[in-house]
Amino acid sequence: MRPYVSVVAGALALGVLGGAAHANTLTVGLAAEPTSIDPHFHNLSPNNSLLTHVFEPLIAQDAQQRHQPALAVSWRPISDTTWEFKLREGVTFHDGSAFNADDVVFSFERAPNVPNSPSSFKTYTGGKTVKKVDDYTVHFMTEKPYPLMPNDVSTIFIVSNETSGATTEDYNSGKAAVGTGQYKFVEYVPGDRIVVARNDAYWGAKAGFDKVTFKPIKSDPARVAALLAGDVDMIEAVPTTDIARLKADGKVTLSSGVSNRVIYFYLDQYRESTPQVTAKDGSAIRNPFLDLRVRQAVSYAINRQAIADRVMEGASLPAGQLLPDGFFGTSPKISAPAYDPTKAVMLLGEAGYSNGFKMVVHGPNDRYLNDAKIVEAVAQMLNRVGIEASVETLPRSVYFKRASTGLDGEPEFTMGLVGWGSATGEASSPLKSLIATFDKGKGLGASNRGRYSNAEVDALLAQALSTVDDAKREALLAKATEISMSEIGIVPVHFQVNTWATRKGLSYTPRTDEYTLVRDVVVK
Repeated sequence: MRPYVSVVAGALALGVLGGAAHANTLTVGLAAEPTSIDPHFHNLSPNNSLLTHVFEPLIAQDAQQRHQPALAVSWRPISDTTWEFKLREGVTFHDGSAFNADDVVFSFERAPNVPNSPSSFKTYTGGKTVKKVDDYTVHFMTEKPYPLMPNDVSTIFIVSNETSGATTEDYNSGKAAVGTGQYKFVEYVPGDRIVVARNDAYWGAKAGFDKVTFKPIKSDPARVAALLAGDVDMIEAVPTTDIARLKADGKVTLSSGVSNRVIYFYLDQYRESTPQVTAKDGSAIRNPFLDLRVRQAVSYAINRQAIADRVMEGASLPAGQLLPDGFFGTSPKISAPAYDPTKAVMLLGEAGYSNGFKMVVHGPNDRYLNDAKIVEAVAQMLNRVGIEASVETLPRSVYFKRASTGLDGEPEFTMGLVGWGSATGEASSPLKSLIATFDKGKGLGASNRGRYSNAEVDALLAQALSTVDDAKREALLAKATEISMSEIGIVPVHFQVNTWATRKGLSYTPRTDEYTLVRDVVVK
């Protein structure tokens, strides 16, 4: 990520780097079904992943979430508050109409204003004014310097200005599903399939398959069975329990890669009395997690390597911060905390909890790989250091609402399992949402359910968000991460490793954003 990018169109364009060789058809088994074909309706990973085949942003992200030219060929700040984007010429939408600056302005006006959107794109479009300079130049303006403009712009799909007035239903029916991507929309049958076909007029490298069918198969065993039966050519989200078996199957190729999703626990560290904690005799006690030593004890009590080895069966990496090593804004000074139950017991004693206390650990049971098993394992580990922990796991449709606002509008649970993936591929995303002091008006700390708060961390983050110099901004983000992790703002457990499986003759390039993109399928 750079604050100033000027890249010549052509060889470096993402589409040109696509590795899929030509073949006829491909059928993909999806773990989660997109909720719409409207690219601005729902900011959700399954939607964004699938719609990348039909629609394109100005800036794309490669498998490591590095920026690549897409409908923009270059971008740069021309003042403290204005970024200039030069657009790709000669691009046409699937209906044959020409792409130009009017489409960009229209798309950024539409994206945050789609009716009934369950999760809008306003978080990326807010505070920005888009202005057409000429047919192939646009300016993005902000009130203050904003170095993350390329990151935000990379999240918005461009639609045709000629579809003005189209509804989400028009996209779902195909009437308005007109993009510039490698594939054209063909058919959407909710609950059964989504079909796309190669766009022979694509501006970059042509798609590797004539036709691709995406089939939602939510059941893990059914998804694996479909691959082994030859009903699909590849699947995403291979269950960890099947990895060893599939690895030994000569007809299947597995591709695994660490994602940017950190799985962590939050701890209520703002209320004097926290809902699910009592003394061991059931009497009320002060919230123990207000004491840093107790939060540290919880972290030392967790055997992260054992969870990676036994619960995740190798499909995770122990975590000590918000993103894996190598991502922008991570700190090289932080490693995953060592398992040290003796130190955990000592810290509990120093904090006045030699006899421990009772608590309930919460988590979802259908959102992340082995989420309920992780909660159970951590509860057992807490019991070993004297914290009498029991477990309650819930369907995600219930869990997240209660975790955020279930107690008179406040977070309901004392300790809960959550995951976070950085859509922007750098550290400001989790810092803004998980660590920054909760401020609904400013949109900060939106997922900070433990309500960790440190004014110095907030100031470092604010300074980073207006610092254009890459090196200085990275140092500020790393410093904010170091302070918040030393204070156990959250308790990172691991970074999820995702696995895709393909039939013999195919392979897949794993992506850190967890997307399943046909352009990353390679025909051997």
